[in-house]
Amino acid sequence: SAPVYHGAPGSPRGLPGAPRYGDRVRPTAPPPLPCDRPTPAAHPRLLGFDRGRVFLGDNLPLMRRLPGGCCDLIYLDPPFNTGRARTHQPVRTTLDADGDRTGFQGRRYRTTALPPSSYPDRFDDYLGFLRPRLRQCRRLLAPQGTLYVHLDPREAHYVKVLLDGIFGRDGFLNEIVWAYDYGGRPRRRWAPKHDTLLVYVRSPGQHYLDLEAVDRIPYLAPGLVGAAKAARGKVPTDTWWHTIVPTRGSERVGYPTQKPLGILRRIIQASAPPGGLVADFFAGSGTTGVAAAALGRRFILADILPEAVAVQRRRLVSVPGVTFPQEACGPWTASSGPVAPAGILGASGPIAARGRAGTEVVKRG
Repeated sequence: SAPVYHGAPGSPRGLPGAPRYGDRVRPTAPPPLPCDRPTPAAHPRLLGFDRGRVFLGDNLPLMRRLPGGCCDLIYLDPPFNTGRARTHQPVRTTLDADGDRTGFQGRRYRTTALPPSSYPDRFDDYLGFLRPRLRQCRRLLAPQGTLYVHLDPREAHYVKVLLDGIFGRDGFLNEIVWAYDYGGRPRRRWAPKHDTLLVYVRSPGQHYLDLEAVDRIPYLAPGLVGAAKAARGKVPTDTWWHTIVPTRGSERVGYPTQKPLGILRRIIQASAPPGGLVADFFAGSGTTGVAAAALGRRFILADILPEAVAVQRRRLVSVPGVTFPQEACGPWTASSGPVAPAGILGASGPIAARGRAGTEVVKRG
């Protein structure tokens, strides 16, 4: 069938404010925000790259200088505000009959601790930190664009209210629950084994979503659906069962908050058209860039930590057309001028501008 625009599910939602329980309200569009106006300092040359670009520095000045409507998909994985440092302690293991660890088939291994990586994860005003960045996300999204905000249960409900005020309650598309079963189990509460992804769209009823492009998953009870359906698998729902990155898996790169490649592949397949621009402003280990490059999408990655950018470089250095910062030159900031120095952003390539009128939309299967 012919491609069609995909409207937001359900009936229109109410005002972006917080009416009292039982009040009758008439759904309206959210009030315009200051960030909806074009940013005079926006410089399209910041998009001068072939495949992808990595930025080192505070993401907010960068977001303010990017041209509005440039992103098809934004994925944000901000710090979770756990109140403690997030640390990863990598180790090297070598086969040793007198080692301190037992491995596969009872073999003994000796472990050697390597330098740890860590960052603080505590904010006195977490919502105040996120608010200007989420407003910039709305400005940067194309009319058919989608935002995914990755959180855990500590802050998800507060951020949901904040996003309702920025995008309007009718901009809310889904709450996705990523469930996993790994790690310890406390004895005084139910073991927390899920993250939350809040999904919002820039223009309700115009967003891009291609569920047929998403890798299918097995049925939980294949005997109930018949052999043909069982072999084809099913499209995922809003509850995603997916393992974390295994501690000893080949995908592991040694970054504390690395997310599985399968999660980012699913998001990009569904919500970014082929050739579209994907942005991750808390890029961490760079999984968004790895998934985008493999799926034929362009990408922007940004992180304030040189250690994160170093990991991104290792994972993406073999991808043609990706430019990297030089950590020795210092971070990029708004005061760096229309375009940051070549040592920070890398050599500028052609501006890959794409018209919005021909943007692909969802196919009904």
